[in-house]
Amino acid sequence: MSYPIPSHLPEMPLYKKAIEIIILSRSISTYLNQDLAYLKPDGSEDTDIYFSGDIVQQSTSLAPEIVNAEMERHSDKKYKHIASLERLTNLLYKNCKRLEKSHSNGREYLPILRRELRKFRRLQHTWMMTL
Repeated sequence: MSYPIPSHLPEMPLYKKAIEIIILSRSISTYLNQDLAYLKPDGSEDTDIYFSGDIVQQSTSLAPEIVNAEMERHSDKKYKHIASLERLTNLLYKNCKRLEKSHSNGREYLPILRRELRKFRRLQHTWMMTL
């Protein structure tokens, strides 16, 4: 069953920050992929390239979880979406730290994403108190 998105959602600071994180992670991933796509001298691929895809996937899942939590009427289901959002945020943060150890010039941009994730966590905590 499809629900309409609440009209207040695009104005929410948490939702806006989630959209910013999506855009930032996609840009960083694109930049990283150019450096990490090359094969190593022994013919193997750089395993860090998978983490760059993970940050895009995880950041793209943030906004829908916010929408699902806002739309949910039952508190137990609402908290499942909140827990999922917290897991995604933690995974995204860990993958950023892993990518900072990669051999790419793009790793210099990852602290920016981690800083935005810390802001997102603060907003998330405030938002959770209002639900």
